Amino acid sequence: MSATVGNTGSRFYEAAIGKKIVMAVTGLVLVGFVFFHMAGNLQVLGGAAKINHYAELLRTSMPLLWAARVVLIASVVLHIRAALQLYALKAAARPVAYAKKAHRGATLASRTMIWSGYALALFIVFHILHFTTGTVHSDFIEGDVFHNVTTAFKNPVIAGVYLVSMGFLFMHLSHGLFSFTQSLGLSHPRYSAFARATAKVLAIIIAAGFAAVPIAVLTAIVK
Repeated sequence: MSATVGNTGSRFYEAAIGKKIVMAVTGLVLVGFVFFHMAGNLQVLGGAAKINHYAELLRTSMPLLWAARVVLIASVVLHIRAALQLYALKAAARPVAYAKKAHRGATLASRTMIWSGYALALFIVFHILHFTTGTVHSDFIEGDVFHNVTTAFKNPVIAGVYLVSMGFLFMHLSHGLFSFTQSLGLSHPRYSAFARATAKVLAIIIAAGFAAVPIAVLTAIVK
């Protein structure tokens, strides 16, 4: 019985639609994470006591925190794997490049999904080394999130890296959230314009929420 289920699951994933569904589901998990992560980050605007208390609450729930990390890591791995495999399938279907590419109906975000994905993957690694482990932070203090954030973003180069990365995040989310409805068969021509607009609005909210923190530090709103 288990072998049959395994074979069925394997055949499902081998098909392009299976990979698209895996991308959609794992993408939804990641969007949920970045939204709540963004909301948590905005507590920096409330001052040192607020953000440090929030960080302390997370550390007191380590089993739950590690369970969330495992789910996130698995989602990232599956999302990237499915994306690369779909990209390879698409490339294999068109072994000879068109003399002139036509992008009718395609947006910049949709045409650059693989590249914005690469950029975000690199950013995630940098972000972990910067604010989680402190490996590449110039003045990291364990447990003092407010200090770590403000000292980092006073450097225009570091703030710029984060702001540019949020641009990539906006592009990736604006198309990814729209594609989610298509991958799960929830799209309809009558509602596609609304779905695309909703995806763009959500992407703006999330990217702008993250960008607000480095901007607030650079402009001395938070200091």
